[in-house]
Order: sequence, then C-alpha cells, then structure tokens
Amino acid sequence: MFNRKLMLDTTSQESIFIWGPRQTGKSTLLHFIFPMATRIDLLKNNVYMKYKNNPSLLREEILLSNDSIVLVDEVQKIPELLDEVHWLIENKGVKFVLCGSSARKLKRGHANLLGGRALRYELFGLIAQEIGAEFNLEKALNHGYLPRHYLAENPKRMLQAYINDYLKEEIAAEGLVRNLPVFTRFLNAASFSDTEIINYSTIARDCGVSSPTIKEYFEILQDTLVGYILPSYAKREKRKTISNPKFYFFDVGVVNFLNKRGKIQIGTELYGKAFENWVFHELRAHSQYTDKFYDISFWRMDNGVEIDFILNDMEVALECKSSQSIKADHLKNMRVLYEEIPRVKKRIIVCMETQGRKTEDGIEILPAMEFIKKLWADEII
Repeated sequence: MFNRKLMLDTTSQESIFIWGPRQTGKSTLLHFIFPMATRIDLLKNNVYMKYKNNPSLLREEILLSNDSIVLVDEVQKIPELLDEVHWLIENKGVKFVLCGSSARKLKRGHANLLGGRALRYELFGLIAQEIGAEFNLEKALNHGYLPRHYLAENPKRMLQAYINDYLKEEIAAEGLVRNLPVFTRFLNAASFSDTEIINYSTIARDCGVSSPTIKEYFEILQDTLVGYILPSYAKREKRKTISNPKFYFFDVGVVNFLNKRGKIQIGTELYGKAFENWVFHELRAHSQYTDKFYDISFWRMDNGVEIDFILNDMEVALECKSSQSIKADHLKNMRVLYEEIPRVKKRIIVCMETQGRKTEDGIEILPAMEFIKKLWADEII
C-alpha cells in the first residue's frame, strides 16, 4: 500500500466526509486507518436496495449492535441515510466515516449534509511523495494518477472501462445528465480544453447544444471531482487581464485516453500540457493535505502573456516548462508579470533541467523533483 499523505485524526470523535473520484483509493485507505469500523458498502446491490427501501434500518441496526465507528461507502447513492446518520451522531455519539465520489446529488436534492458535524476531506490520485523513490514522472504523465492505472503495464483497457463505466454511465445513472450521447461528445471536447482557457461557445457548437448547457456540464465535472475550474487572478493591475477560467481534469491518464494521445514523450507539446496538469495536481493535493488551503489561480493579459499558477495574492507565481534547457525566452512572462505587479514575492519556473538555479533578477528555476521536495518541505509557500 502506498503511504498516502492525507492525514485523518483517528483519536477524534468527529465524523468525517471523505470525497474523491472512483479508484483514488478511498476505501483502501479507510480500511487501513479504521480497521475495526463497521462497513456499509452501498456499491453492493443487495446492501443498496436494503437501505434504499428502508433508510431507518441503519439506525435500528446500530442501536442494536452499539457500534462506535461506522464506515459508509458511496453515501451519495442514498441521500436519505444522512438523516439517520445525523440522528445517531447527535443522540448516540456514533462516529461516521462517510465516503463518496460526488456530493452533487446530495446538494441538488437538498440532502442533510450534517450542518458542519462532519469534517470534509478530499483524496486525490497518487502524488510523487506517496510513491517515493520509485516515482517515475514519464509513467505518471502517460498512465495517470489512479493507483491501479499507474501500476499497470498498459492501462489503456482500464482507462476505457473507467471512462465508459464511471464517467459516462454512472453520471447518467445518477441523473446528472439527460442526454448521454451529447455528454459523451462533451467529454471528448473537454479533454482538449485540459490546461486551457474554456471557450464555452466553441465547445457548444462542437456538441450541438447551448453554451449554458456546456457550462452546466463543466460544473458537473467539478462537482463530481472529475475536473477543476481554475479562476483567473481577480485583482486587475495596470492592464486588462482575461477573466474566463481554465479547466483541468483530475487525471492526466483520462485526458490522454479521451484525446487518443498515444505515448507522450518529453520535448513535445503534449508532454508540456501533461506536465502542467501534473504540477496542478500536486499543488491541489499539497494545499488540501497540509491544511494550508491556499488560493490557486492563473494570470493572463489580453495580449496573451500568461502565468500558469498564482498562489494566494501574488505570494508565488509558478510557470510549468517541460523544457530540459530554460533560456531567456522562457523567462519573458515572469519578467512581464514583475513589471506589471512588482509586489509578487516569489517567481518559480518548474522544468526538466537537472540542476536548480536562480537568475540575477530573482527567478528560481527548479527541476521537477526538486520542486516537489521543496513543496512538501514548505519552502515554496
């Protein structure tokens, strides 16, 4: 088992919501942390039907068994169970560990989200620190971050099954979309938007639907934790900046399969896009797992000058360059940023060079794995 960086307090009596896309390893992690918990797996059809037909059975069974910790897998499948969970927390002090792949169905149905009585966590795909010395960046960028896919010799069939069985059919089965063929076309179109500013009208034309429908589909991807909408940096300085958001899939392996990329190799444009997706993945995991919860945005001027990531209010500016040799042209955007917003505290280029260095005007150039080491040592933010 990988040494996951998400830390859960086993001594506290607080209940827990843990969210994450399918196959990120939620169940494996929770069984390891809470081995004595009573488990209710709503992915099993007989278990699902039992509680779906009579949610109050949960309360009655726990009152009889006197269980102190109860783990419920895929809790979003039966929103009504949360009323029973709420009562058992309030009246019997039962600790619940609730995990699921999407809170959208709960929110849309105005389900009981326990009013702050459960701490919220999110589990991501594998990060470099969890794999350790065996981490292989080229493998991660080709296979993706889901544990089974990363470890596989060839994950193509796994990715095909994942996309067909989860990203398409299950989202439809949960009633999140009415038109599965259109949503399938949207998924393919959205994969080309990974790491890019979203052009709703262009994707709408490609899919044959309205722009508001495409916006709703992107929101579904975000609510189901399959994608993330990255806002632009909000504070305008001297010149006009772009306000449309960017989009990132949660897993670069899914993007590769949807895009039919084949094997991506260093030095190509596709490698650069996958590299940027990975850096964003690492940043989000670090922000959540360390409880820093820093803001992440991007900065782009209307003349095309762009910085990939801004952390907090210009505390750190990050650019991803998959080049093995960073030259003056690669530093141009960082220098424009400093001219526009001189209060930026730290400017970093994450790249594929082998040795870290710092330019005379203060731009840090960090090899990818040195960046990861510094990130988790709290030397970046």
